[in-house]
Amino acid sequence: MQNRLTLAQFARQLRSSQTDCEQLLWQKLRSRQVANLKFRRQFPCPPYVLDFYCVELKLAIELDGGQHYEIAGLIHDQRRTLFLERQGIEVVRFSNLEVMQQMDDVLEQITRIAANRRTPSPSKRSDISGGPG
Repeated sequence: MQNRLTLAQFARQLRSSQTDCEQLLWQKLRSRQVANLKFRRQFPCPPYVLDFYCVELKLAIELDGGQHYEIAGLIHDQRRTLFLERQGIEVVRFSNLEVMQQMDDVLEQITRIAANRRTPSPSKRSDISGGPG
């Protein structure tokens, strides 16, 4: 139980000390401004904290600074993404540079991904014919 409390406290701390890029993207994601989706910021998902998370679509948006492109950061991110995908969460990553220089493209990608998550693929649709084979 202590571990969850610590994670919640850590998430609170992250919310109060967002990076410039996180603040910029949050201003666009908050209040259902993108595809009418509700995003939460610094969302605890034990054992991790997700930068931005849409519960409805199980969609995580992660912003990557320079440390994410070093070997240790790449390995950590790969493990984290695999863990989250096993929970049914799709992880989308953007570099801080993309957010700073190409915000419109970032928002378009998020909108496109959200539309794809809302529309089930043919393999996920149930067979409704019900007739004999």
